Amino acid sequence: MIPARYAASRFPGKLMQELGGKTVIRNTYEVAVATNLFDDVFVVTDSDIIYNEIVDNGGKAIMSKKEHECGSDRIAEAVEFMDVDIVINIQGDEPFTDKQSLVELMDVFKDDDAKQIDLASLMVEIKEEEEINNPNICKVIVDKDNFALYFSRSPIPYPRETNVGAKYYKHQGVYAFRKEALLDFYRLPMLPLEASEKIECIRYLEYGKRIKMVVTDIQNVEIDTPEDLELAKKLWK
Repeated sequence: MIPARYAASRFPGKLMQELGGKTVIRNTYEVAVATNLFDDVFVVTDSDIIYNEIVDNGGKAIMSKKEHECGSDRIAEAVEFMDVDIVINIQGDEPFTDKQSLVELMDVFKDDDAKQIDLASLMVEIKEEEEINNPNICKVIVDKDNFALYFSRSPIPYPRETNVGAKYYKHQGVYAFRKEALLDFYRLPMLPLEASEKIECIRYLEYGKRIKMVVTDIQNVEIDTPEDLELAKKLWK
């Protein structure tokens, strides 16, 4: 499932911007299909423009019936009555999502017979101070087994002591959900931490869900600003 909202706050219409001769959202959709990892791939949107862009080019799209605050809610509505076990969420503004990272993300559930993992997501180590302090980059801290402890736009952990070997990880917005966990998220109200940070996966933590983080060394380009788009165009070439 690829949630796709037209009216992005920082870069409205970004998913319909040109990237390599196609729109960003069409590239993201076609990259997901080309992995051959999924039973089906859909773009889920509130926009006629995005819906028509996908359908008119031979893809599959679902129109949301309600207004949604976040991508997880949008996907939950779409899959509520589908006969599925695991749902993968690929962000519409991440056309560089690579197949190997998706495989590693999905493998998390193969060894989880007791269903201790509610969802899984990706993280990549970051070392540049500019990235660590950038509020547009969501950071995550984990326990010794790589279960998420917290997500924040602030630098976490705070570097009061700099010589203890703490690492900084950027959260990459690709998720694998158990359907039950996703529907729980959909039905539960937003709490203050999520509302403050504007990071939807905090809701899972606030309600006691377990998020397994998978380390990847592939840095996806998230197109949040016009500058990101220019970088993406250079990389696409």
